[in-house]
Amino acid sequence: MGEQAIEAAVPGQVDESTAPTVKVASTDAVLAKKTASSRSAPKWETDARDRVRAAIRRYSKPLTDLVGRDANEGDTRLLVTDFLCDGLGYDKYEELTTEYQVKGEFADYGIRIDKQLVAFIEVKRCTQKLGVKHLRQVQMYAVNEGVEWMVLTNGQVWQVYHLTGGLPVVIDLALEVDLLGGTGLTAKTDALFYLSKDAFKRRLIDDLWKARAATSPKSLAQVMLSDVVLDAVRKEVRRQTGHNAEAKDLSRILREEVLRPESLV
Repeated sequence: MGEQAIEAAVPGQVDESTAPTVKVASTDAVLAKKTASSRSAPKWETDARDRVRAAIRRYSKPLTDLVGRDANEGDTRLLVTDFLCDGLGYDKYEELTTEYQVKGEFADYGIRIDKQLVAFIEVKRCTQKLGVKHLRQVQMYAVNEGVEWMVLTNGQVWQVYHLTGGLPVVIDLALEVDLLGGTGLTAKTDALFYLSKDAFKRRLIDDLWKARAATSPKSLAQVMLSDVVLDAVRKEVRRQTGHNAEAKDLSRILREEVLRPESLV
């Protein structure tokens, strides 16, 4: 399959020199809003969060050791498999398919929930920066199999992307978490909870993706350049300065001098 256009910049451990553009919104604000209070959360959610939290603690040292000795991709994949099972709740034999074949190529993992293929996972060695070529690789699998969700990980960094079909396809970064990063255990747990089997089965990650897509730089730029907002800006400029600017001039100034070029793609 030929490379499809992708829409905003991949953050985190992505090689910026070749990064495509992916629609991205603020992580902390969305996750904070979507995270339920432990006092009101159902038991399945509390149990899932506890399992994720315990796994992050348990695998931090083995992961640090892998990074320290620059372990190969096979060793990294062993840790990822254990984390998927122990931390995220997937059954190794029923729900994880290794070396999933897609038109002569092999995805590292296919995830099945209730026997339905729901996501592909591409694993890289623990010290490998996640880059555009890895995203395009797993994107090819997803497009060919009609799968919406893609995961890139090197064991330390986990990036979860949503694919919307079309010409071109649109890729949204739904979440990213660094298990060895500086954010606290609660923030890491909140992020990876959405990738757990229990949350994934209930499609909670869909709501997270929609919230992030709605508040992405591109989406907000479109709102700011809409006729309604431009008219409101024109009136406010006139109120504050007495100058009666034309909406088309305000649009041009916003595009050329105010908004970041990548948000206008």
